[in-house]
Amino acid sequence: MSIRQNLHHYLQLIPEHVKLVAVSKTKPVEDIQEAYDAGQRVFGENKAQDLAARQKLLPADIEWHFIGHMQTNKVKLIAPFVKLIHAVDSLKLLNEINKQATENQRVIDCLLQFHIAEEETKFGLNYEEACELLSAESFTKMGNIRITGVMGMATFTDDTNQVTREFKQLSAIFHQLKSNYFKSQDSFCEISMGMSDDFQIAIQAGSTMVRIGTGIFGSRNY
Repeated sequence: MSIRQNLHHYLQLIPEHVKLVAVSKTKPVEDIQEAYDAGQRVFGENKAQDLAARQKLLPADIEWHFIGHMQTNKVKLIAPFVKLIHAVDSLKLLNEINKQATENQRVIDCLLQFHIAEEETKFGLNYEEACELLSAESFTKMGNIRITGVMGMATFTDDTNQVTREFKQLSAIFHQLKSNYFKSQDSFCEISMGMSDDFQIAIQAGSTMVRIGTGIFGSRNY
């Protein structure tokens, strides 16, 4: 199937209120252009250098999301244009994003990443660490970032009950944070969870944003 057909397939399965992020990492610019020509406008990359290079070569109205583990020294590469950074897991990183956003005279949307999987390799905060971050005096002074929700990855397993449990945990965290810290902020509305293999479980558990790469573009080129 072509990229256009793959995209159409997913758009039929995903409800209108859920945003599809086409994860284009490792794929050639031509593939991204093909998805763009098929109507896709939101793309996710996990390497800052790649994202900065691709942004220059592709249409200006693409909404770029950074979905990988963000290193503080790479924020400056994407700060002029990135729409959403999915995986913020420390106050230090948030501080750097705010600094670079200020220099570019813009506000950058961010999601807090939570560790919900049973695998040790995944990054992310727990609920207590998130509360500590949101209560920090330095956070309250950041005028150029906006926390718009949460993000997490489930364990890579065939056990759908476990995946469901982990996604529901992230949903619960979102609602706790919403009522404790973001009650009056309509912009705090995103739960980014679900990929090619588990997006339907994620949507049932409350996801508002799914990240699909292999299903659209085919297997990765490493």
